[in-house]
Amino acid sequence: MADRGVDLSALPKEVRDQLAELDLELSEGDITQKGYEKKRAKLLASYIPHLPNVQLSPSHSADPSPSPEAPGPSTSSASRHHRAHRSGGARDERYRSDIHTEAVQAALAKHKEEKMALPMPTKRRSAFVQSPLDTCTPPDTSSASEDEGSLRRKAALSAVLAQSLQSPDYWINRSVQSSSTSSSASSTLSHGEPKTQPQHQPPPAASLLADVLAHTRIENSVPPDVTSSTPQERGSRVDLPPAVKGMSRGQSRSSMLDTADGVPVSSRVSTKIQQLLNTLKRPKRPPLSEFFLDDSEEIVEVPQPDPNTPKPEGRQIIPVKGEPLGVVSNWPPALQAALARWGATQAKSPALTVLDITGKPLYTLTYGKLWSRSLKLAYTLLNKLGTKTEPVLQPGDRVALVYPNSDPGMFWVAFYGCLLAEVIPVPIEVPLSRQDAGSQQIGFLLGSCGVSLALTSEVCLKGLPKTPNGEIVQFKGWPRMKWVVTDTKYLTKPSKDWQPHIPTANTDTAYIEYKASKEGTVMGVAVSKISMLTHCQALTQACNYCEGETLVNVLDCKKDMGLWHGVLTSVMNRIHTITVPYAVMKACPISWVQRVHIHKARVALVKCRDLHWAMMAHKEQKDTNLSSIRMLIVADGANPWSVSSCDAFLNVFQSHGLKPEVICPCATSPEALTVAIRRPGARGAPLPARAILSMGGLSHGVIRVNTEDKNSALTVQDVGHIMPGALMCIVKPDGPPQLCKTDEIGEIVINSRAGGTMYYGLPGVTKNTFEVIPVNQAGAPIGEIPFSRTGLLGFVGPGSLVFVVGKIEGLLMVSGRRHNADDLVATALAVEPVKTVYRGRIAVFSVTVFFDERIVIVAEQRPDANEEDSFQWMSRVLQAIDSIHQVGLYCLALVPANTLPKTPLGGIHIYETKQSFLEGNLHPCNILMCPHTCVTNMPKPRQKQPVDVGPASMLVGNLVAGKRIAQATGRELGVVEDQDLIRKHQFLSEALQWRAQTDPDHVLYVLLNAKGAAVCTATCAQLHKRAEKITATLMERGGLKPGDNVVLLYPPGIDLIAAFYGCLYAGVIPVTVRPPHPQNLAATLPTVRMIIDVSKAACILTTQPLMRILRSREAAASVNVKTWPTIIDTDDLPRKRPPHIYKPPTAEMLAYLDFSVSTTGMLTGVKMSHAAVSTLCRSIKLQCELYSSRQIAICLDPYCGLGFVLWCLSSVYSGHQSILIPPLELESSLPLWLSTLSQYKIRDTFCSYSVMELCTKGLGTQTEMLKARGLNLSCVRSCVVIAEERPRLALTQSFSKLFKDLGLSPRAVSTAFGSRVNLAICMQGTSGPDPSTVYVDMKSLRHDRVRLVERGAPQSLPLMESGTILPGVRVIIVNPETRGPLGDSHLGEIWVTSSHSASGYYTIYGEESLQADHFNTRLSFGEPQTLWARTGYLGFIKRTELLDASGDRHDALFVVGSLDETLELRGLRYHPIDIETSVSRAHRSIAESAVFTWTNLLVVVAELSGSEQEALDLVPLVTNVVLEEHHLIVGVVVIVDPGVIPINSRGEKQRMHLRDSFLADQLDPIYVAYNM
Repeated sequence: MADRGVDLSALPKEVRDQLAELDLELSEGDITQKGYEKKRAKLLASYIPHLPNVQLSPSHSADPSPSPEAPGPSTSSASRHHRAHRSGGARDERYRSDIHTEAVQAALAKHKEEKMALPMPTKRRSAFVQSPLDTCTPPDTSSASEDEGSLRRKAALSAVLAQSLQSPDYWINRSVQSSSTSSSASSTLSHGEPKTQPQHQPPPAASLLADVLAHTRIENSVPPDVTSSTPQERGSRVDLPPAVKGMSRGQSRSSMLDTADGVPVSSRVSTKIQQLLNTLKRPKRPPLSEFFLDDSEEIVEVPQPDPNTPKPEGRQIIPVKGEPLGVVSNWPPALQAALARWGATQAKSPALTVLDITGKPLYTLTYGKLWSRSLKLAYTLLNKLGTKTEPVLQPGDRVALVYPNSDPGMFWVAFYGCLLAEVIPVPIEVPLSRQDAGSQQIGFLLGSCGVSLALTSEVCLKGLPKTPNGEIVQFKGWPRMKWVVTDTKYLTKPSKDWQPHIPTANTDTAYIEYKASKEGTVMGVAVSKISMLTHCQALTQACNYCEGETLVNVLDCKKDMGLWHGVLTSVMNRIHTITVPYAVMKACPISWVQRVHIHKARVALVKCRDLHWAMMAHKEQKDTNLSSIRMLIVADGANPWSVSSCDAFLNVFQSHGLKPEVICPCATSPEALTVAIRRPGARGAPLPARAILSMGGLSHGVIRVNTEDKNSALTVQDVGHIMPGALMCIVKPDGPPQLCKTDEIGEIVINSRAGGTMYYGLPGVTKNTFEVIPVNQAGAPIGEIPFSRTGLLGFVGPGSLVFVVGKIEGLLMVSGRRHNADDLVATALAVEPVKTVYRGRIAVFSVTVFFDERIVIVAEQRPDANEEDSFQWMSRVLQAIDSIHQVGLYCLALVPANTLPKTPLGGIHIYETKQSFLEGNLHPCNILMCPHTCVTNMPKPRQKQPVDVGPASMLVGNLVAGKRIAQATGRELGVVEDQDLIRKHQFLSEALQWRAQTDPDHVLYVLLNAKGAAVCTATCAQLHKRAEKITATLMERGGLKPGDNVVLLYPPGIDLIAAFYGCLYAGVIPVTVRPPHPQNLAATLPTVRMIIDVSKAACILTTQPLMRILRSREAAASVNVKTWPTIIDTDDLPRKRPPHIYKPPTAEMLAYLDFSVSTTGMLTGVKMSHAAVSTLCRSIKLQCELYSSRQIAICLDPYCGLGFVLWCLSSVYSGHQSILIPPLELESSLPLWLSTLSQYKIRDTFCSYSVMELCTKGLGTQTEMLKARGLNLSCVRSCVVIAEERPRLALTQSFSKLFKDLGLSPRAVSTAFGSRVNLAICMQGTSGPDPSTVYVDMKSLRHDRVRLVERGAPQSLPLMESGTILPGVRVIIVNPETRGPLGDSHLGEIWVTSSHSASGYYTIYGEESLQADHFNTRLSFGEPQTLWARTGYLGFIKRTELLDASGDRHDALFVVGSLDETLELRGLRYHPIDIETSVSRAHRSIAESAVFTWTNLLVVVAELSGSEQEALDLVPLVTNVVLEEHHLIVGVVVIVDPGVIPINSRGEKQRMHLRDSFLADQLDPIYVAYNM
């Protein structure tokens, strides 16, 4: 900037004024730094060439505020002068304290020695993307207009600009990404610019249900180790040669920076996690005490009292009395009487001067005018609204006064008009919009006061938001209002005989003043006529007001000091008031000082902010003189940080005639009105002393003079003596109002005739505030007189001076210690350099998380702040607050400029900010969470108890305790009598041949397309013949031996079934594999290749299109296509019959291999023997009552598990007809499955969770339309979800509810359960009781206990039974460590024994130990002879009250989750799905979430469905919910785009794949937050 060397004093006055105004706007955050520079340069442009002493120093041309370490070579005094002036602008003097700044610097220096390396959060650069146009021209938000909308919009843009200042890792990422070959613009931001999406995410076209196997990352998609999956090593991987690792497709090696594994160093997740772990390892808080284990234990650690806590030692305080209220003979009997007197006798005397926006006087209202206009209004209100018989207003009615701050004249007339009409004025702020911050609460006030009429001015009425037909909108939460305009031209002159009634002041309410509580509720404090009068008298006496004085008022005249001094007391004493509205102050901050100078005012009424503003702009005022002032009343002098403002102001203006003794801080409260005010001192008398208190003492509520550590001291000034005629005590702020000791901080309570009388319309709250009777140590009341609580915390110092250290509403109680919000703000602002935030725009509040208050700080970030600086500043604020206040911050958030909700006078609406934070509507641009630091009440991790007790005693112990061993059995399979059937049922291949002979034309399969038409059917004979053709081809072309493995690669359909039986006829072992997805070969083909390699397949059977894909160039990019085994396409086969059909020598021979990828990313193949296949089919037939006359519909993927069994095997065995609906078809035609059920009147249908979710999400809103189309589901008797997981209760319930209107029975939906070792364990059949639902206590579940609780109990988890146990199956619950059976109140591993269990894993090397472990295991005691298979799932069994088919009580099996997936944290067992359920509930924009652990840190990945600006809102909400509901601290929160969490074909999350992608930096997250 070229103006550094400009001599400002040489500039014309108006230019100097404009520059001062600019400086002010910048310091208040109303303009961006760039806007400031632009405007400033423009102003000075014409003066620069003419000024002789310009110096363009290179160091200054770029940097608007030179850093103190490197002062530039500029020597001109003017430039130095100006720089000091700017820095004044950068600091809000309200919180300015040089002592404090030094303290903070000292505290931070201490931390510097310990060198903190906090991991910086990772932010995607496209977050908050801007179009290039905006980036070139910075938005200009300098207009100080009140148009919130435009300001917000501009601010949003300027916040975006902040993102363009990148941190180093951006350049690294850029160098990597620039070489990537494709980037599809898939998701579009809320702004509408396309967002480039790095290419390692599959394009959205990848179909939803296709098995985008884990969206695997190819770069190092390691084939999971199938050979060694012992339980300990289930997560192990095979390492590929290093060349493959970390390389993403389309990147040449040269484009990577040579860093570890080709991952950019500074952004590597693993390095950041390491940094995080290092910071977390530092000893931070006192060690946690022991944890005891019991079902009903309360989780929370109760902090033990510290013996060194300072305790109050003084004597009990004695109530302090104010001076007596003098009796003056000519005091009026009522305030209206004073107005009547001056209106008659001093009509020409000025009452009020109003300024225009430039600070020039606009008009002056004389006492005569004020009187006559108020009279007119009173007459109009009483006589001209409504009719003579039915007036609208009666004396005593409440009326809202809605006048802008800039129109005090109208307000005065309205207020006095109401007093004369004896109606009760309720002044409120002008509502700017329907959604105005806090307008709802104003509605509550109007409701509780019973207001139905509002007075306003014509100008104001025009500005209110209107409905399209011109009526004023109904504001949110407001009662219906009638609006009356009070401009003079609309008022009626009273008739000759009309006189207002002016009774002597009594206890009736005179006016109602609003106040907002800490919770945001707005209540009306009623002030009686006598209180109003007495208060004016007390103020007159305390401030020594004389008739005819001049007073300058900068405060809001609707309430508080502005009303009491500037409207009421001034009229009583015929004072001339000059009001300086907020808008004038914003435009011309020095205006009030000018008014004092011009009018030789005796009294000025200001806030610290006004002192600070005047100081900043005073350089241009050479000739102001403030010697006329006898009292400078500082309205917020009770704020502990006002000391420094007063000192600094005096410092500057003493040379302008300001006398040190005229500064009079005071303390006020809406309930007690003025509490205390400092009287002006005598000339030359010593100024009152200050108290320097220890912050540590204050946090324990005691007063200790700070001696040892000057870093944590608080300097407070007195607010003078209490008001004349009042009595004051200090009582404990919480619990009964017990008197404090003399060295104890407490709440000030006042008894006085001059205070508020009640909260209008709220008798309950009134009692606790206005009718407090203090008690002594023994709990006995000290007298009869009631006191009012003031909400101020303080103490009485020497000489009965009152000191205030804070407000109750700013009190944050953390772990039993008190902290003051203002003190924390001050500490944060003393952290230099504050380049990143606006000083005046910072909010501190506490939220309750996990049984304690947690401190949150939210500040507005300057648009020109960059990431690094903000992060640095934030981490230093944490350290400063920790050192000075000894309290940990829970969350520090920076939001874009101008986005925090404002109060009407420009402050921050704390309560609304807190609500936005908790609802996730703050939209921060930077956030730092520190739960590890500040959550100190966590219980100690549980230590697992070693099991020393012998098995026998455990068993006996269980039985003695009345606990059953947890086991359950399905009904008997029964014996097959008929020889014929034995032949049919021994082998499935024989069953098909038998059916082809006995019933050749019976249709077994019907395949539907997306339109619901049957594209292909197969009778028994057709299926048999097609199988024979395939057998013949296999024998001819394949050159196969019996027992070879053959891969079947087919889309879901009848070809797949024919190929399967063709393989059985040929004696080879079929392996069904999901075909690769043509649009996403890179992600899906490697899995196909892996299964082919692992199964050592000798040949691949497939269709022509798939064969072309396998050999295509695209395929070659992912796998080696030259080494495929023989590929045979079965589309056009010659009509040949095989010479013979193979018959296995024994039923124990293998029938097929079932390969599946588990959710932990393990590929496992299990061997199914012929005996297991026929037993399984028989079991399903019995359970579901399947006969050849029946029809079932299947909407499942036919590649593994129970889906494959139902699709390919069951119909051939039982003879029923299966209608096949490939799940992929549902993507193009959602209602396909449901309309099929309706059209074919299907009784039994089978589907997957993915299908159910598609229907729920996609058709949920269309049930009316479907009903109109005649869709009817009343025929459906059972709809079974096939799954290998805990039943998704929420999904099945919402499905049942949604389609109930279409006739779906609520009892129809149930689930099945299978696992790798046994494909079908449970399935809800036709007989047997309905599946039951229980509620278990989650705390116990983490200890592997099962405790049933009532529905709706806190911490309860609903679980649904997984279906009736199949015939021939027996399950038992076993302790996975000791392998002993458990009682039914325990959670354990589900073991199963059944003749249809798989016979082992298919492995390349025969690892017998592994097989024995999972497939042929014995219990350590109890039943040593039975062989069990371990399912790898945790569950429990509960005996229910229901009866099963045989009349016995039914044992229900509840599956809780996979053992491999559980997270062991703090010695407890967690199931990811439970944490994910909580996370998904935390915010409306979380579409899906997944959790995993890495180095004992809990990582939560959440998919963001909303706009990217919501990304950071999720971080605190996710942290809160996991802490509250699971008592875990989240280590890392990762926010990603929808669809990033990999889901397999069964709709299960692949958490391990996600973890690997995250650690290898392949997720392209929107944001990664590392919680400290």
